[in-house]
Amino acid sequence: MADTPSDRPLRIAIFSDSYVPIVNGVSISIESLVDELRERGHSVHIFTTSFRGHKDKDPNIHRFLSIRLPWAPGYPLAIPPFYPWIRSFRSQRFDIVHTHTPFTVGFVGLRWAESHEIPIVSTYHTLYQRYVHYVPFVPRAYLLYRIAKHTNYYYNRCRHVIAPSEAAMRSLQRHGVRSPISVIPTGTPKPRSLTRDQARDQLGIRDHEKILLYVGRIAPEKNIGLLLEAVALIQKERQDVRLWLVGDGPARKPLQEYARKIGVGDRVRFVGAVPRKEVDLYYIAADLFVFSSMTETQGLVIGEAMSYGLPAVAVDGGGAGENIEPDVNGYLVGNSPKQFSETVLDVIGNPALLGRLSEGARRSVKRWTVEDYCEAVLDVYREVLGNGVTHAQSQPSHSRAD
Repeated sequence: MADTPSDRPLRIAIFSDSYVPIVNGVSISIESLVDELRERGHSVHIFTTSFRGHKDKDPNIHRFLSIRLPWAPGYPLAIPPFYPWIRSFRSQRFDIVHTHTPFTVGFVGLRWAESHEIPIVSTYHTLYQRYVHYVPFVPRAYLLYRIAKHTNYYYNRCRHVIAPSEAAMRSLQRHGVRSPISVIPTGTPKPRSLTRDQARDQLGIRDHEKILLYVGRIAPEKNIGLLLEAVALIQKERQDVRLWLVGDGPARKPLQEYARKIGVGDRVRFVGAVPRKEVDLYYIAADLFVFSSMTETQGLVIGEAMSYGLPAVAVDGGGAGENIEPDVNGYLVGNSPKQFSETVLDVIGNPALLGRLSEGARRSVKRWTVEDYCEAVLDVYREVLGNGVTHAQSQPSHSRAD
């Protein structure tokens, strides 16, 4: 009797236009999934873009020839021909194809899966309609139309779609996607063992300083100007508050100039890009996590911060807020510097409240780990391979609140 998908290791092909050394929510989510799948004995190959100067230690990473575009230098674009890699693809006899972007590399994955009759699953990581400002010379209305049409076409050709949040699922449904959808947020990794005093000492933080921490790309869609404006209001009440921005991106220089212009240049530190394994140090050392983006599908960094007992104040919008339970592990506020600053002052000015939110943050992320995330994705794989719960009928939602 032949093995069934539930009792044998699977051979999985992952396709993504974004993967390490690029550090963003997509690459972090994929890397977490790949590590856990391999830990469970499954074989995983990654097909992605090439990145100048980067050398892979992983022999199962296949990189397509890519170019850099002047308006998005950190995101290589894969270009044809792709056929030199198809022999490697065929030789692995994959059970399932899992794409994580719907563009060049993701489309190759879709076509190869269809031509080889392999079931395809896709994760919808990004609200692409909120990133049209990165494409020059093309009218915004036309781009939004093309994104809507492409989203509908691509995800309706998938056997199953994974959305990291309810907001992402609603976006798919607004675009007319009829494929089965499961909401599966990326799990939170186990926190690093290091004391707060040790972390603050390594980063040179003074005992009296209160550190507000942002982690992510420094880009226009992240709404970081609001954080700077909030700090300008906070410093009228307290002189010990600092904002640290960990990450890099195209808006760094304009935001540095804006910080100087509004008089918070000595209250804000642009840390820059930090190696993935060192970001934990900043979570441990900070007092409060702050997040202003309204374009996220899930806000991975909020969950990571909470794993270190770091509560969050975030602007309500997108999927990032789904991690926050108001008055339990943080607060959601309107897109207003005044409201943001008042909430931050209330939290850091009340040690008892900060302590309660910190404990609530730790408890909330324990409910949804990387192991849980991997198991939920495997449930989807088993279903499309014909040996699992029929999500198309029941449409379960995997979330931190489950």
